[in-house]
Formats: sequence, C-alpha cells, structure tokens
Amino acid sequence: MNKPIIAPSILASDFANLQREVEMLNESEADWIHIDIMDGIFVPNISFGIPVTEAIAAHAKKPLDVHLMIEKPENYVEAFYKAGAASISVHYEACPHLHRNLQQIKDLGCRAGVAINPHTNVQLLEDVIHDIDIVCLMSVNPGFGGQKFIENTYNKVRQLKEIIVDAGASTMIEIDGGVNQSNAGHLIEAGADILVAGSFVFKSSEPKDTIADLKNV
Repeated sequence: MNKPIIAPSILASDFANLQREVEMLNESEADWIHIDIMDGIFVPNISFGIPVTEAIAAHAKKPLDVHLMIEKPENYVEAFYKAGAASISVHYEACPHLHRNLQQIKDLGCRAGVAINPHTNVQLLEDVIHDIDIVCLMSVNPGFGGQKFIENTYNKVRQLKEIIVDAGASTMIEIDGGVNQSNAGHLIEAGADILVAGSFVFKSSEPKDTIADLKNV
C-alpha cells in the first residue's frame, strides 16, 4: 500500500496563532496544507479568503491545497493562484461549465480538482475524468469541521477508482471530512490517495505525531 498524501485542514487550527500552526505543519510529515474557503452561500458558513491564504503562503513550506466551497469559483480562481495555491478544487455542484472551470485552473499551472458533496454520484465525473487531477470526495456535509464520517464514502471511493482505472486516467482521490486513525487505512485500501484531516490533527495533544500516524497508517 502506498503512503497517502496527508493534507491537514487549517480550518481546524488556532486562528489566533496561525503562523505557529503553519510552522508546526512545516516541521511535520504533512505533505500539503488544505485550505477550506467558504462563502456563506454555497455552504452555510464563512471561513476566510484571499488575504488569509496569502498569510499562510508566506510561512508555508508545503504546497497549498485550496478547496473552494463557493459560488462562481471562476471569479476567484486566479486570485487564489496568486495568493499561493498549488492545487485548486471547485465544487461540481457550483460549476455548470465544469470543463471550462478545470481548463481555467490548469492554464494557471495549478492542479485542478473537483469536489463533490456526499449526495453527488461519482459517475457524473466520467466524461471529464482525464481533465481532473484530484477528486475531493466530501465524507461529511461541507460547511463545518468536526463532523461524523459518512460510511458510504468507502463505496464512492471504490466506484471512483474503477472509473479512473478504466479510463486510464491519473486522477488522485482525496477524502475530506471525519478522517481519523480508525478509517484512514480502510480509505487507502479502497483507493484513496490523499487524506484531509482537520479536528483529528489540530485537537490532538501531539499534532505532529498524529500526522505521522496517518502518514504511516
């Protein structure tokens, strides 16, 4: 089993000590830093935007994995690229012109991701799977951290992996929401490549050890 890419979600960090939290991630076995952008319209919560992403980028030594849980992401993609994003994921549900959205992200030189909500069928991505670098499967309902993992996610990972393999695509599968020590191994067995963990990492007494445990699950 390959080691997963670990992308701790800064949404669960201590915002009053953001630089310290980013430096902790720099020193850890984390591969990427996951940044959840929420607009209060697409999801029922507001997190942070471009200035905070820039502030994180100023201290981060790991690539920024930006997850746009927003309406009309095409209006903001370039600004997040300039703020330091290495990969940008948009929501399938927010993109009536998904192929165009993906090309826009790729033209900037970023990895292009598509996130899908728990109720969205992975088959809907079949026609654009070759254009997607990362599929972010939401394993909780987007908008809030600390939610319980949705068990049907395992089935979605397996279905998506089949689509990717059948198409001969190189798309990576990312899991976002409720990831912890007890489900990480099962997710990787099912075909996941990237694990996003928020509360599980930042609420841990030893976050660096928790990240290492996930990396070596």
